[in-house]
Amino acid sequence: MNRLNGKTAVVTGGATGIGRAAAKRFIEEGAFVFLFGRRQEALDAAVADLGPNARAVKGSVSDQADLDRLYAAVKTERGTLDIVFANAGAGSPLKLGEITASHIDETFDTNVKGTIFTVQKALPLMAEGGSIILTGSSAGTTGAPAMSAYSASKAAVRNLARTWAEELKGTGIRVNVLSPGATATDLAKEALGEEGQKVFASMTPLQRMADPSEIGAAAAFLASPDGSFMTASELAVDGGLAQL
Repeated sequence: MNRLNGKTAVVTGGATGIGRAAAKRFIEEGAFVFLFGRRQEALDAAVADLGPNARAVKGSVSDQADLDRLYAAVKTERGTLDIVFANAGAGSPLKLGEITASHIDETFDTNVKGTIFTVQKALPLMAEGGSIILTGSSAGTTGAPAMSAYSASKAAVRNLARTWAEELKGTGIRVNVLSPGATATDLAKEALGEEGQKVFASMTPLQRMADPSEIGAAAAFLASPDGSFMTASELAVDGGLAQL
């Protein structure tokens, strides 16, 4: 399929996991993709794997100067921007009673402030037909023990899509949330171990974790003309986890 032929995309958190899987699918469907992430080694490996239609820019979504460099690179090489996948995220467990201010700051700086400025700084390069995709989470709907800050930040992301869809009315730019459940990224597999993966798999009606490529396919749908009548929506790709 070539649903994204000639399109230019930015994927934050694009060097690994869901971001890399989405970038791969975007490129397979004809897009040129800028990967944005904090680790140069991972970015270099991703570009080597993805080929000539991938570029890498090192930086953090919590640093506005880094985001300025990203969009300057997009403008210089491509001129305009069609797709923003604001995928970079952070989260770690702390139970109520143990939560610290620095824990909240780290989570919200990436997941909320980072998402806001990733999108806000992209808008001058975007035009009618543009697609903005925000990474949410099943945790933003259900809550998750020991994940207060993360769950709250993802609930905030869900509301950002609703608000921005209203604010962008008349521009032809769509904003949607893609909310995965447990996904078998390399990082998740390392963190959970074999037994932990089995526990997360057992929580879904499909009795397994998602492959990152399945989340990437859903992102490509939202980015493409096939999703042209969707805005302010949340697409749950969670194996039914938050739906029952």
